[in-house]
Amino acid sequence: MTLARPNIARIEGYVPGEQPQEAGWVKLNTNENPYPCSPRVVEAIERAARGRMNIYPDPVSTSFRRAVGELFDIDPDWVLPANGSDENLTILLRTFVDPGELVAYPYPSYILYETLADLQGGAHERLLLNADWSWDLEKVRERTDRNVCPTKLLFVPNPNSPSGNRWDDETICSLIPPQGLLVLDEAYGDFADEPHRMELLKGEYGSRIIVTRTLSKSYSLAGLRLGFAIAHPEHIEQMRKVKDSYNCDTLSLAAGTAAIQDQQWMLDNTAKIRATRSRLTAQLRELGFEVVDSQANFVWSTHTEHEHRTLYEQLKTRKVLVRFMQFPESKVDGLRITVGTDAEIDTLLDALQDIV
Repeated sequence: MTLARPNIARIEGYVPGEQPQEAGWVKLNTNENPYPCSPRVVEAIERAARGRMNIYPDPVSTSFRRAVGELFDIDPDWVLPANGSDENLTILLRTFVDPGELVAYPYPSYILYETLADLQGGAHERLLLNADWSWDLEKVRERTDRNVCPTKLLFVPNPNSPSGNRWDDETICSLIPPQGLLVLDEAYGDFADEPHRMELLKGEYGSRIIVTRTLSKSYSLAGLRLGFAIAHPEHIEQMRKVKDSYNCDTLSLAAGTAAIQDQQWMLDNTAKIRATRSRLTAQLRELGFEVVDSQANFVWSTHTEHEHRTLYEQLKTRKVLVRFMQFPESKVDGLRITVGTDAEIDTLLDALQDIV
């Protein structure tokens, strides 16, 4: 017998990727950046650690919000920092979704959206993507026209995970729910060939869109936990009521501000990752894999002659970790492979050459 709330007891919970703690692994399973963070980040952490650690951090993260505002040419009142991008997703559910209200998202995609809806007691709907990872816009519109349980939040990761593809602005705007908000999850946005600079938020649909970003991926700060949402101030005002009083700690805010202010370091690293991504894609195809053209720091690969779980297990015996993923409702499974350093990718490709 459990005393947990029924909607907690009946769900399995989200399972993150494996995080082996011992050395010696080629880790290409959770989309971390293989390159170190900016030296300015380390300096900022050291300065902050020698400072007033006995005092609570700035509850509204003023310096960090100013840095983000300068980067995207927006007022700092448009920015809400959080303990990683996932906390902002939680804040969005707690702010805008009552029990029973509908949360929708593309499928296959980031399954955490569904878990968060369950935790909030909301309903959720998987919007099945076509085999080529495009939207079936006619079905989406049919669902909207039925007006049954209107969508309150529609989460759209762009680029998508696990596929890595990116949808254009026209498609994104056509998905905005008539009675709700579209949450544009740009966790991997900096790896795209032409990253968004918040144009959609400044356009005619801007008040209906909320963008979430993270410093875990492109800024090499997955171990720090800092992200942010950008939206019109009327949305940010309501979300601020929901967040914890001091949801971002002093060290994270100092590090995040320094990272945002060192754009050249981030741009140099993302350029290296895009170059390695192109080489990985080409060489996987030479090995018989089908690979989606990716705009993220990972690639989605499938093979017609080999069972994907077996490939994952055989790589794991060689201490090479990739992410085996399956989406039963769409009858899709495959390997999501993080773009590592050139040396790490060489190790992966040599192993796959032996296996396939």
